[in-house]
Amino acid sequence: MAGKEAAQQRHLNQDTDGEESVSVQPKAWKIRSEKSWLHRSCSSLLHNDTQAGKAGQLFSGLLAMNVVFLGCAFISSMAFNRVAITWRDVGIFLSILKILSLCWIIYYLLCTSRKPHAVLYRDSHAGPVWVQGSLVLFGICAIFLHVFRIGYDINLIHCKSQLEILFLCIEIIFVCIQTYLLWRHCKDCTQVQHNLTRCGLMLTMATDLLLWLLAVTNDSIHREIESALKVVVWSPYILIATGNKTSSCMCPNTTACRIFQKGYILLYPFNMEYCLIGSSMLFVMWKNVGRNIPPQQAIHAKPKFKLRGIFYGLVLGISALLLGICIFLTYQIQATTSAPSQEAFVMYYSYHVMLLPTMTVSALAGTVIHRLEERELDTLKNPTRSLDVILLMGAALGQILISYFSIVAIVATNPGDLLNRLTLTYAVSLIIQHITQNIFIIEGIHRQPLVEDPEGEKREGCDPRRVYPLEIREEIRRVSHANSHTYGHLNWKRKALKEISIFLVLCNIILWIMPAFGMHPAFENGLEKSFYGYSTWFAIVNFGLPMGVFYRMHSVGGLLEVYVSS
Repeated sequence: MAGKEAAQQRHLNQDTDGEESVSVQPKAWKIRSEKSWLHRSCSSLLHNDTQAGKAGQLFSGLLAMNVVFLGCAFISSMAFNRVAITWRDVGIFLSILKILSLCWIIYYLLCTSRKPHAVLYRDSHAGPVWVQGSLVLFGICAIFLHVFRIGYDINLIHCKSQLEILFLCIEIIFVCIQTYLLWRHCKDCTQVQHNLTRCGLMLTMATDLLLWLLAVTNDSIHREIESALKVVVWSPYILIATGNKTSSCMCPNTTACRIFQKGYILLYPFNMEYCLIGSSMLFVMWKNVGRNIPPQQAIHAKPKFKLRGIFYGLVLGISALLLGICIFLTYQIQATTSAPSQEAFVMYYSYHVMLLPTMTVSALAGTVIHRLEERELDTLKNPTRSLDVILLMGAALGQILISYFSIVAIVATNPGDLLNRLTLTYAVSLIIQHITQNIFIIEGIHRQPLVEDPEGEKREGCDPRRVYPLEIREEIRRVSHANSHTYGHLNWKRKALKEISIFLVLCNIILWIMPAFGMHPAFENGLEKSFYGYSTWFAIVNFGLPMGVFYRMHSVGGLLEVYVSS
């Protein structure tokens, strides 16, 4: 009887287990189905978000392109046909762009950036301290430039339009607010209002590019008329050629007017550099809209700028800088009193013939040391680094273009003359120096940075209260161990890279100062001008020279990054 009851109990238990197994299987299948549906939904949402992001980038890019093309048409028409399009038309057009850009910037500062989850990530590579410092420095100089211009126009109020003063006041406000935006928010990866933010950034960037184009155009036409007519009166929006006559709209013989005039001329190059730096920072912000930075990329040691242990590169660089300043002052003194003598040209080209090969050898040595290092390449997506490479390669084309035209002209005419031999050597050395320096900078910015105390440094973008997954923590320990091992065994390589970088930084600074502040032997040296014709050579030089000035300025930032990361 007991055995029968036990058998019945086992049968009931089997039935119960069977029911449970039957009932559990549909639940597990349902959970898997829900997970699969959730995965497909998330993938679909991510795909749609990516498509929307690409559409927003395309639309905002087309907006900027059309604004720039329209502005180029206005500025070109004013430059070459001042009867149909006057400086007032260009000033009104640019003022409208500035006001629209200011409206968006104020809205971004007060509304967009303050929304919940507006900025979940910040790009640590965007806007390094030297770029932000340059932006603020050039922005302050641009403000003083416009203040000097306003003071100069007030002294000439009898022949100047009051609208010009209004335009300058709008530009001062534009520079101030844009500088604050880029100083505080250049690292933002905005996660809300994507399309509006992209369009606002592109509109502001287009405005900066047109302001740069206007400055370059006015400076170029000023030099052309000055070379042809010797007497020029010029303003930011219009140039008046007076030939052998004197204009009634000239600065009166007062100390204040002369100070305003000289201050405006002295600060003129800084305005062009400010526009270019602002445009590049706005482009990086545009690329970072909607960007999600993975924790592996956000967690990294932050290198610091230190001059400890640097001697030879610093001494050589300062010597080259001081010698270049002496040559620059000598050349400018001759240029203001009369045309520069042949001795001044020989001194200028001899200095470059000595300096450029030295820079080339230094860059080659640095590239070799990069190849000998055991540091890994940084292959993560980085819009700032990609833009740096594009700007370096693109801006270098300006001086390379001028150099090749000079080489052809010299070889085809009289290569045996002393000045022509120096010019030929200078042109060849300049091409090689640009190529080798670009290779050195690009190799350096693609390397993983080294720090002296990886464990003790603060990781930018890291919240100390946040707990990261085990694999990320293991990756941090591995990279830290590799960095500390590299630091202990490759100290001489790091020191050599820092010496080379600081030397090249100081050399690029003097090579930026010379053309930025009016030292342009290509305009006064008559060989290329007589070979190609005045108009052709003028167009070639004015296309390449502003790009060369920007190249030197941008190279300083790239070399500082190489120095810090070494």
